[in-house]
Amino acid sequence: MATTDFIAAIELSSSKISGIAGKKSSDGSIQVLAYAREDASPFIHKGAIYNIDKAAQALTSIINKLEGQLNNSIAKVYVGIGGQSLRTVRNAVSRTLEEESIISQELVDEICDENRDVPLVDMSVLDVAPQEYKIDNTLHVEPVGVAGRYITGQFLNIVARASLKKNLEHSFEQAKVEIADDLLVAPTALAKAVLTENEMRSGCALVDFGADTTTVLVYKNNILRYLSVLPLGGNNITHDITSLQMEEEDAEKLKLQYGDALYEEEEDAETPPVCTSEDGRTFELALLNNIIGARAEEILANVWNQLQLSGYEDKLFSGVVFTGGGANLKNLEKAFHRVS
Repeated sequence: MATTDFIAAIELSSSKISGIAGKKSSDGSIQVLAYAREDASPFIHKGAIYNIDKAAQALTSIINKLEGQLNNSIAKVYVGIGGQSLRTVRNAVSRTLEEESIISQELVDEICDENRDVPLVDMSVLDVAPQEYKIDNTLHVEPVGVAGRYITGQFLNIVARASLKKNLEHSFEQAKVEIADDLLVAPTALAKAVLTENEMRSGCALVDFGADTTTVLVYKNNILRYLSVLPLGGNNITHDITSLQMEEEDAEKLKLQYGDALYEEEEDAETPPVCTSEDGRTFELALLNNIIGARAEEILANVWNQLQLSGYEDKLFSGVVFTGGGANLKNLEKAFHRVS
């Protein structure tokens, strides 16, 4: 198979770095041919690389594993970028024409370029989600061909700390892995894979409950309206469980096996239900899940607050979709309905 016959991508999350390679079929679907992953905790914290050397070593390992499975070399990879500093900032760019004219693609491109060049202190614009264009007193999603004298482009810029992008690029350079095209914003790429077009059009929130962070995205009329990353995730729950005097590895296992965001003890139980850790100690399920439920409630309350800040909390006709490792916690969605 020639190098150009397949597509390779790498995503760095809080807990792992994942690589995948596949071949595009005639119907547009991707046939997965290779997959590899590495633990990211030694060099990533809350989605940001802090140790470039270790990140480069992990990237090299991922590429070697993918190439071994493909029995071929990888020239370039698509890369997803995320992290705690990721957020959206609104911006508007206006133009006044000498006389009423038909809006051209060239004018729209100039407005978009000016928006991209907006000065930001220690931040980089990673991507832009155009919202609407106000031409005279009417809003348009597609402005080209509309007649008017005044035009204002309204944009939602996805920004992050400049160091986030810089450290990511340095890691790939050190690993001698070439990045294909621009960096992809991982949360929006995830949304396109998880949400249907109907959900995005009618109004939907995607909540990616990760290890160190929880990302909230809001879509309406097929347009991204809001994005925010909370510095809370499944690892916070695990860390809280260690208050029962155990290692994080044991706490994680108890969380996965017995965790319940809305645990209710059976009233007619003769003895309280218990769970057993790997070292043989027993804990009441109520005690374990009180710890889990308290932190889950805090995270979900913050998610609901972000939806309220977006201004779309009452316009999400397709509801809220949970994904990510933390979404596997039992009764998570029911717990969210209680806080919202």
